[in-house]
Amino acid sequence: MNILKQPILLASKSPRRKQLLTEAGFNIRIATKEVDESYPEDMPATEVAQYLAEKKAMACADFLRDGELLLAADSIVVLGNEIFEKPEDRDDAFRIIRSLSGNKHQVITGVCLLGKGGKVAFSEVANVYMDTLSDEEIAYYIDNYQPYDKAGAYAIQEWIGLCKINKIEGTFQNVMGLPVAAVYRAIREMLQS
Repeated sequence: MNILKQPILLASKSPRRKQLLTEAGFNIRIATKEVDESYPEDMPATEVAQYLAEKKAMACADFLRDGELLLAADSIVVLGNEIFEKPEDRDDAFRIIRSLSGNKHQVITGVCLLGKGGKVAFSEVANVYMDTLSDEEIAYYIDNYQPYDKAGAYAIQEWIGLCKINKIEGTFQNVMGLPVAAVYRAIREMLQS
């Protein structure tokens, strides 16, 4: 079977995930549901993204049509033991970016695939090295880009990613919101089993 002809139900509002899957040639449709994104307080940060992806997948399972695979994902940004989610407001965005400035952080994207063949869930980690940003640069970014719908308050494909990220260990696509190569491999394995 041609993997790229496999219908995918994307359970995500993220325009970046839609863009990545579309550019990779996948046949997608979108259906979402509001999901409580809380997680157990004692859960290790490395497990949170996959936990949330599975939660989103299960919430949207009733939208699945015959022959489709459901794909849900969640990305988090981690510095030390602190998880940086989407900023609440301008001050929070400023605080988050200032914390990441000059440090290595992790972007962890959890993925869950559901289909007739069962469920596959995994996460991918990228280490991201951010140069130091001045307060003026942080303000410029917040005022000219869209930090509010992004974990960690920045997007790798925008100004900070272009001018202030000096190294990524892992894939650019994972930092953008979806490890497309890993998703492709997982879909292939699901269809072959």
